[in-house]
Amino acid sequence: MTGHSRAADERETEVLIGELVSSAHRLTRLAAQALVDPQNPAVWRTVSALRSLGPTRLGELARQSRVTQPTMTKIVQHLVELDWVTRVADPDDARAQVLDVTESGISALGEWRTALARSLAPYFADLSSEDARVIERTLEIVNERTSVDRGTAPR
Repeated sequence: MTGHSRAADERETEVLIGELVSSAHRLTRLAAQALVDPQNPAVWRTVSALRSLGPTRLGELARQSRVTQPTMTKIVQHLVELDWVTRVADPDDARAQVLDVTESGISALGEWRTALARSLAPYFADLSSEDARVIERTLEIVNERTSVDRGTAPR
């Protein structure tokens, strides 16, 4: 493959990834409209992040969620009141605390995801089995490339 072809393929991949992100945002907006939910979306993002990351310090959780620490403190306080998140001693520094999702938080997240999927299912009810397989493969690729333990992006 020539350098020009490789560069063209990289640009095409960048365009595809950009389109995928845009589509994901549209799907998220549609989901927000389709599912009436009393919780702020930041609640679900936080519970989901803790489920993926495991026990995490508040500052790191705020950084991951791209919110300020005071904002994350308010979100976490609400989650603690719901018993979806707990504060525990940091195993690496007994003076510090980490946040962890509780079993009831994991259960609530699962119920929310099920309700979300149910509310969106009518939009995709007529998918062919081939299209469903394409989406399944796309999810595998995205999840593989964005997993928490993957670390930083390849250079």
